[in-house]
Amino acid sequence: MSNTTTLTKEQKVLNALQEGRTLSSAQMKSFFGTGNPQAVVQSLRFKGYSIYLNVVTDTKGRSRNVYRLGTPSRAIVAAGYKAMANGTV
Repeated sequence: MSNTTTLTKEQKVLNALQEGRTLSSAQMKSFFGTGNPQAVVQSLRFKGYSIYLNVVTDTKGRSRNVYRLGTPSRAIVAAGYKAMANGTV
């Protein structure tokens, strides 16, 4: 009997972001088979991961949106604590 674990699509996306990769919606669909990449990102954000959407321009001047994992700003952390203190979370 093999001892393998199956990763969810959400976990695969999170692993890629934690490795420092940036991912577009199209890449999430093709690499990981996510039907709705925005829903995957939303779910990870609700679990506390700071995922940002950035606009990247290549050398030919084409722009595209990519997601990256980052560190939340002090304002975001403060807003979270304030929401918790007010009982809205």
